[in-house]
Amino acid sequence: MLRELNVMEQRYRAVLEVLSGLPVVEVAERYGVARQTVHRWMSRYQADGIGGLADRSHASRQHPWQIPAQVEALICELRRAHRRWGPRRLVFEMERRGYPGLSRSTVYRVLVRHQLIEPVPRRKRRDQYVRWERPAPMQLWQLDVTASLFLADGRECKIITRVDDHSRFCVIATVVFRATGRAVCTAFVEAMRAYGVPAEVLSETASSSPGGLASPDRRRCCLSGSAGRMASPSG
Repeated sequence: MLRELNVMEQRYRAVLEVLSGLPVVEVAERYGVARQTVHRWMSRYQADGIGGLADRSHASRQHPWQIPAQVEALICELRRAHRRWGPRRLVFEMERRGYPGLSRSTVYRVLVRHQLIEPVPRRKRRDQYVRWERPAPMQLWQLDVTASLFLADGRECKIITRVDDHSRFCVIATVVFRATGRAVCTAFVEAMRAYGVPAEVLSETASSSPGGLASPDRRRCCLSGSAGRMASPSG
């Protein structure tokens, strides 16, 4: 029963024919390849034997952005030990352990690849944004507790910001150790003393909005006369 030769067997037979004395040009014509290809098969056979005639991957062996395996393993180990640490905190912790230069996006990709976090959908393109703003200043202030920053001793801080929706003027920019209702209200009251009372306040998080505070702090904020408004999760 006849059997079709696989690719490696065909290359091996071509090599054997050259070794038996047939010209490379004739062998190349017989197998429908360039004579440079036959010379390459000969070199691979002489270097690695018949195993050298197998197909080789054309993928790059090393990517310039690929991090060492031990660094990737340490990132995963820290994440498993501290489930609340996100990419930004892990970059800080890796730098403290002698691994500087890692970017937040690199750490994020490592965590996604090892299924240690859920991938976040990409943001909308700028041309898909719907721009809106109030027609005049002091009609709406937007409150946000932004990303963390870390002190040299490792303590985490939060940044409380508030901007006027129309003018985009920043009325609050303060750093706190914990973004509690009391801390947010204190910053809010100081801003109102400096700039006046807005008609409405918009917040994306219930824990830092007047409507989502514990009752004593909520009463303090409501005394200002501002109406609290929650942003929808979809933005």
